[in-house]
Amino acid sequence: MLSEATIFIAGYGRLPQGMAAKNLYDSMTITAEVDKKYGVIVDAECTLVTELGRDFMKRLLKGHSLLDGTQTLIEMIQVYYKGKAASALVAAVKDLEHQFHGLSR
Repeated sequence: MLSEATIFIAGYGRLPQGMAAKNLYDSMTITAEVDKKYGVIVDAECTLVTELGRDFMKRLLKGHSLLDGTQTLIEMIQVYYKGKAASALVAAVKDLEHQFHGLSR
């Protein structure tokens, strides 16, 4: 059953050439279920190819509030994610925040 307290949003980022995911997707997508009131990411997924990569990003994103901005998430990606998709993940996180704030207008 769906909760009226959460929303589903998506953020997108351009994938670099030479990535396995580029053969499957045109862009990096991060989808998230977010608490409407507090902006907390309740659950998240992304289009990284490996299950381990998707799980890593889920754990990184989950529990973070978009009301606090994305700088901490961006710094965590830059420090802990060493794959080719880092810039696409950063762009997708920024877009996720933009989508969230756009809903309250």
